[in-house]
Amino acid sequence: MPPVYNKPTTDKYDYIIIGGGSGGSGSSRRAAMYGKKVAVVEQDPYLGGTCVNVGCVPKKIMWHAADLNDKIQYHAHSYCFKGAGSVQFDWASFKPKRDAYIKRLNDIYANNFAKDGVEYHHGHGRLVSPDTVHVTSPDGKESYQLRADHVCIAVGGHPVTPSDEEIPGASLGIDSDGFFQLEEQPRRVAVVGAGYIAVELAGIFNSLGSETHLIIRGNTVLRTFDPVIQETLTSWMEHTGAKIHKKSKVVKVQGQKGQTLTVFTDNGEKIEVDTLIWAVGRAPSIKGLGLEEVGVKLDEKGYVIVDEYQNTNVKGVSSIGDVQGKALLTPVAIAAGRRLSNRLFGPEKYRNEKLDYENIPTVVFSHPPVGTVGLTEPQARAKYGNDAIKIYESPFRALYFSMLPDEHKEPSVYKLICAGPEERVVGIHIIGMGSDEAMQGFGVAVKMGARKQDLDDTVAIHPTSAEELVTLR
Repeated sequence: MPPVYNKPTTDKYDYIIIGGGSGGSGSSRRAAMYGKKVAVVEQDPYLGGTCVNVGCVPKKIMWHAADLNDKIQYHAHSYCFKGAGSVQFDWASFKPKRDAYIKRLNDIYANNFAKDGVEYHHGHGRLVSPDTVHVTSPDGKESYQLRADHVCIAVGGHPVTPSDEEIPGASLGIDSDGFFQLEEQPRRVAVVGAGYIAVELAGIFNSLGSETHLIIRGNTVLRTFDPVIQETLTSWMEHTGAKIHKKSKVVKVQGQKGQTLTVFTDNGEKIEVDTLIWAVGRAPSIKGLGLEEVGVKLDEKGYVIVDEYQNTNVKGVSSIGDVQGKALLTPVAIAAGRRLSNRLFGPEKYRNEKLDYENIPTVVFSHPPVGTVGLTEPQARAKYGNDAIKIYESPFRALYFSMLPDEHKEPSVYKLICAGPEERVVGIHIIGMGSDEAMQGFGVAVKMGARKQDLDDTVAIHPTSAEELVTLR
């Protein structure tokens, strides 16, 4: 096991990062690459942050399991595999295997720190001045201070859940972190929320055979996404058996943890489940950081306010990742962190290095998956005007589903949003098998300012779903 430090090894560091997640790791290792003295302070007993431990990575593993179950249960027979439908997913056996993989990733993070010369301090970090971090050991018995010319806040965020005062019995539910602690697959589950976390968890449960209820306030899921994504995914989730309770709010929960829970909605429904999951949002993890005492400005939701270079209003204090409230995605935190270190510690060519937060591609691991980059159609029309916008859209079924009966043929819809007489591509929104993998390359195209003609001039790869985006008419 690489060393874990419990005291300073120098009077003054070049760089201290509070938070050992993906952003903190990316920024600290980049600074160390330039020969700087770097310390990372992390209060959790493991490195990697949300993404590695209770987010992207274990979620994607569960998505793969659910996707594989769909293929075995509903697709294999149509491809003339005999006896495939008799298999059953063993959640209780799979969880420790998944957790063991995550533990290996934790160790890789720690080993990378040691390899690159980054000091890992296990404890709670609190700013006591713009250049001083007070570190308290996990047991609270020891403390010490680290000083540096530059301090970065990279503590991420956490799920929020309603209190029992807001919704009686709300504490009988768990949050998205708690999903990864479930030892057994619940037979019946209710997920509250319409965002990507709620959609992904509900999709996993539904595809693995749990009776799945999704309670949403509106009529569609993913309400901030392009309308074609909202409508296509909502319809398909319902088609595949997820029970979506629209225009609904939870008003009360009754029962006991570990036993049947009854979820009451404002529409008079009573939904009996074994597990209730709140996926209603996230908040910055700023408690006890000393930010306000040092004068770091926060917005009304508690996110750290930064400028385009990730600087706070306090000289020498910066912030990256989910805690600063912009584009709450792991690759964004890593990219911002590396650029910050390039600017602070790298050669002259990086003196103005910063992350451009425009046109960031993202994916939702729903069933089927979603990919998106740029403006939605309503956003584009609001920005450029109706007359300047042209929409290209193609609904289709991927070739994979040609052997399947209609009820199991997942939909695909690929949509291109173009602006101006040159038809600059300002938005791409795709849903369907393979959309998660296809999105990365088309994200590059949008970032480079591609026009519709540039896509037209690209020879299609056939037969693929992605070719739809270069053959749209």
